[in-house]
Amino acid sequence: MVTAIVLIKAETNRIPDLADQIADMDGVSEVFSVAGRYDLVALVRVSRNEDLADVISDKMRHLEGIVETETMIAFRAYSKQELEAGFELGLD
Repeated sequence: MVTAIVLIKAETNRIPDLADQIADMDGVSEVFSVAGRYDLVALVRVSRNEDLADVISDKMRHLEGIVETETMIAFRAYSKQELEAGFELGLD
């Protein structure tokens, strides 16, 4: 599984509509409206690196109202659940 975090600057009046459109895309697991330099953050989870181009470059970046994007590809995912599960192995 390949995970990417996409930071999105958008036209202010388009933010809610863009969030809905992005959330409906295959490969997008979550979309957050955020404060700060960016307006939206999308989490993209796909099987292969090549699929990132399909979702982000070919579809997402062409949506009307998106001004700029920055994509970060995750190397590893750490979560409290995964860490706890790892420590529970072999504790019987």
